[in-house]
Amino acid sequence: MGEDRDSGAAAEAIRVEFAADQAGIPDPFRRLWTPYRMAYIDGENKPADDREGQGCPFCRAPGQTDDQSLIVHRGRYCYVIMNLYPYSPGHLLVCPYRHVAGYIDATPEETREMAELSQSAIRVLTATSHPQGFNLGMNQGAAGGAGVAAHLHQHVVPRWVGDTNFLPITGGTRAIPQLLGDGRAMLAEAWEDHA
Repeated sequence: MGEDRDSGAAAEAIRVEFAADQAGIPDPFRRLWTPYRMAYIDGENKPADDREGQGCPFCRAPGQTDDQSLIVHRGRYCYVIMNLYPYSPGHLLVCPYRHVAGYIDATPEETREMAELSQSAIRVLTATSHPQGFNLGMNQGAAGGAGVAAHLHQHVVPRWVGDTNFLPITGGTRAIPQLLGDGRAMLAEAWEDHA
């Protein structure tokens, strides 16, 4: 068949299917299934409205254990949490506890702590994962790309040379080589030493 089936266990672990095994006209592509992305596409964890409370994932998270909510660190005004739909391993969000949508509506204390926690996140990620760069940013409003527009959050995204390969471009898929819980545990443990 021209495809290496001896690596079947490895292929099965990442759910690669071979075109020749499927109905229709065979093509040269392998498919990397990422069914967890359907939760994001279908709007799972997106609030039904802009109100604060249990419908907002960023309001709900601090009321759960750190393991349940994937919180890495809790500050006085803000907390650091793993992104459920990461762009890369270790993608963190810095959120105020208060349900506020706009950066200009954050208090001076929230703004200061968001900046300090973002710096700490960079130090911790650098010590644990050795990224070669970072993307930092806030998406304001739905038109600005905010997935949860009603609750302010800053992205801290570690980057490596070559991490944006063909998968996102041709397949609309990102391969994340670390489980979110494992990443949270590693970063939370390193927070005190490196933040």
